Amino acid sequence: MTSGLPKAPLAGGCQCGAVRYAIASDPVRLYICHCRECQKQSSSAFGISLIVPRAGFRVTEGSTKSWTRPAESGGRVTCAFCPECGSRLWHESDPQAATISVKGGSLDIPLDLSAVPHLWTVRKLAGILIPEGAPQHPKETG
Repeated sequence: MTSGLPKAPLAGGCQCGAVRYAIASDPVRLYICHCRECQKQSSSAFGISLIVPRAGFRVTEGSTKSWTRPAESGGRVTCAFCPECGSRLWHESDPQAATISVKGGSLDIPLDLSAVPHLWTVRKLAGILIPEGAPQHPKETG
């Protein structure tokens, strides 16, 4: 899905402001994920992922720490976070791919999520309403 995507340049950072980043390339995908890992990483009902080209992403202030976990796909995911406040900022596949997954809540601008695809809806929490017309996928899509 490409409609409704924000345009570069974009910027964001952690909750305490110690880490800042800039995105110079237009994002390629935006989605909401209801899998258990996204629920845990966001401490909420779902995670918001903005997929951006790695080449257009850079940290502009501070530095992050990271940890790596297994992915449902069988691969591995490296998770970057602020060492001061713990805010999750982005995920990247291990080994590295051409894109990274920026956590939507870390952007400076609010995202329009009204028509964004929802993944892993089989794990959606009861009571969460998905907007009418928004694409829904029971599991992950390619």
